[in-house]
Amino acid sequence: MLDRYLRPLIDPPLNRAGRGLARMGVRANTVTALGLVLGLGAAGALALGAYGWALALILASRLADGLDGAVARAGSISDIGGYLDIVADFVFYAAIPLAFVWADPAGNGWAGAALLAAFYVNGASFLGYAILAAKHRLETEARGRKSWYHAGGLLEGSETIAFFVAFCLWPGAFPALALVFAGLCVLTAVIRVAMAADQFRKD
Repeated sequence: MLDRYLRPLIDPPLNRAGRGLARMGVRANTVTALGLVLGLGAAGALALGAYGWALALILASRLADGLDGAVARAGSISDIGGYLDIVADFVFYAAIPLAFVWADPAGNGWAGAALLAAFYVNGASFLGYAILAAKHRLETEARGRKSWYHAGGLLEGSETIAFFVAFCLWPGAFPALALVFAGLCVLTAVIRVAMAADQFRKD
């Protein structure tokens, strides 16, 4: 929901940094891989209860996630780059709640499982919409120039990171926060399915 409003603010500095990295010979896929490694490091820190380190690694990971697209835009956006980026994002998104489950299976297990299931449902609605958009040759740059169609929704990347930050700041509230997050993810999926049904109902 917030991504389209934040992109005009964060894209200019990211694009400048991306152009600089591209001139140095850094490849977008390398930055994607670095972001994933940092994200998995954050999950490891969470599993060990090192919440400060986890927060720092999450923020560094998401900075890399923004920079990989900026590096790609400085050269040429590739289909494989977009594919690797979304795979890395989904791995990262799954690793954070899973780390809380590992850290405290009894206290966090049910809420963590609910959130992972909600991610699965929301991800299916997101990727399915992208497939239909590609079939109908739809394009949008509302959330930045991407290699494939990014449908909006109630929860997007910005809101996800906000919840992950909240998990690190208030780890004891993870069960409650995760259940709220899961409910919003499912609501986002329902809205997106309704949008798809309305937009593509003639096919």
